[in-house]
Amino acid sequence: MGRQLPPFAAVKAFEAAARHKSFKKAADELCLSPSAISHQVRALEAYLDTALFERDGNSLDLTLTGRGYAGKLTGLLDLLDTSTRSVQQAGHKPFRVLCTPGFAARWLVPRLGRLSFGDRVRLQVSSGAPSTDFASNDSDVVIQWATSQTPGVITEPLMQSSRYPVISPQLRERENIRAPEDLLRLQLMYDETDDAWTEWFEAAGISPSKMPSGPVFPNCELATTAVEQGHGVSLAYDAMVRSTVEAGRVERLFDTVTIPFVIYSVAYQHDRAGDPMIRAFRDWIFDEVIREKTGVSQVAAAE
Repeated sequence: MGRQLPPFAAVKAFEAAARHKSFKKAADELCLSPSAISHQVRALEAYLDTALFERDGNSLDLTLTGRGYAGKLTGLLDLLDTSTRSVQQAGHKPFRVLCTPGFAARWLVPRLGRLSFGDRVRLQVSSGAPSTDFASNDSDVVIQWATSQTPGVITEPLMQSSRYPVISPQLRERENIRAPEDLLRLQLMYDETDDAWTEWFEAAGISPSKMPSGPVFPNCELATTAVEQGHGVSLAYDAMVRSTVEAGRVERLFDTVTIPFVIYSVAYQHDRAGDPMIRAFRDWIFDEVIREKTGVSQVAAAE
C-alpha cells in the first residue's frame, strides 16, 4: 500500500498557522496572503475529513485533533529541514582524510582522480602516526599506521606489505652494487618507527658486526625522497614504492624481502559508519587495493 500523504503546501500552511495561532503570522512566514493560508487549511481539513481549528469570529483555536496533528507535523518538518540542510552542506564541504606523508604522496594522490569526489578531498598529513582521536583531529577518515584499536572507532586493515632495499639507478651504477654485502659500505636510511634493516640482513644471510651509519627519518616518504636524490639506500615498503620503481626513479635491490605485515588501516567513527561519503570512500579505497593486486576493479567485476 502506498503512503497516505496530504498536500504538502496545505501541511506547511496548517503547521505555520498552528504554531503562530494566527493566519496572518503564518502568511508572513510563508510569503502568502492570509486568505491563501485559510484556503490551504480548509483544503487539508477536507482531505482529512476533520476540523483542525475552531473558528469563532477573529478567535482561532486548535481542536484536540488539530493540536495533536500539529505537534507531530512540527517535529517532522524540523527533521526534514535538518536533513535537507545537511545534504546541502555535504554537497559543498570538503572530505577530510588524515594520513602519513608517504601514503598521501606515493599511493593516495595518484589515485584520487578515480574517486568520484576526489576534487573535494582535503588531505591532512601527519608527521607521526596519525591520531584516531576524532574529537581533535578534525577528520572524516584516518588512514592509520598498523591496526591499533580505539574505542568508538572502526578500524579495518587496508593493506599489508613486505620491504626491500631501493636505490637510485645512478648510485647503483656508480657504486657497482651487485650483492647484499655491498650495502654495508653505503649510507643506509633508517626509519624512526619499525626499522627493519637488521631483519632484512638476517633474511639475506648476513649478520653485520656493525650497521652502516645513516640518517634516521620520521617516515618512509622522507627516506624514499632521499634515495631518489641519490643519498643512499632505504628499506622501502613494496606497496608504497611499486609505482616509483616502475617509473624508474628508484631500483629494487635483490629478491630478499621482510615478512609482510599490515601497514595501513582505514579508521572512522563507529557512529558515522552509515555516512554516505565515508561509505563511498571506504568502498573506493578497498577497491583500489584489490585493483592493484589483481588488475581488476571489484566494482567493474561485479557489473
